[in-house]
Amino acid sequence: MGSSPGEEIHGQPFTHLMVVMAKSTYLRGEILPPKSQSAFSELSVTKSTSDEHLNLIATWLDDRFEIPGTRIRFGLDALMGWIPGIGDALATLASLFIVFTAWKRGVARITVLRMMLNLAVEDSLGAIPIIGDVAHVAWKANRRNYNLLIRDQQYHRRHTWQDWLFVILACLIMLLLMIAPFVLLIYLFKQHRLL
Repeated sequence: MGSSPGEEIHGQPFTHLMVVMAKSTYLRGEILPPKSQSAFSELSVTKSTSDEHLNLIATWLDDRFEIPGTRIRFGLDALMGWIPGIGDALATLASLFIVFTAWKRGVARITVLRMMLNLAVEDSLGAIPIIGDVAHVAWKANRRNYNLLIRDQQYHRRHTWQDWLFVILACLIMLLLMIAPFVLLIYLFKQHRLL
């Protein structure tokens, strides 16, 4: 049943329907026609289930256990740090799963960078004996990253200025920490010459 430009379909001129259909179905960069509404509802169910799994991972890694009589919570991330050699590496691999999921879901790049910096801060401090274990309990990078992922899903890219601020400050602090030993060394050499 072909339609020519002069015919009417459902009381509308055929050419008008073609224009309306072309405008309503085009998405920027989209080549294939959009999915049906039922496909979107299946995606949201899978997504919410996946959010629950990510929350479970963050809970087990960062705040599953509680020290009795206190409000201090810790997870397997802090406990795995006690395994010599591979403990921190295993914890980091588990932590990267949340960051990888955020990247696959199309979270803003600056937010993914902030997530990576959260892990870098925790793992850098984690390399220091005793202090590293306290850092795992205090910083909770996995919980922070999960919250960033959920925030980006709820308020799509609205809080990226906070991410930029965090990234800039973290980079400045890392730069200062890298320069500090050289400044101290130069100072000590100058003091040694004066003696």
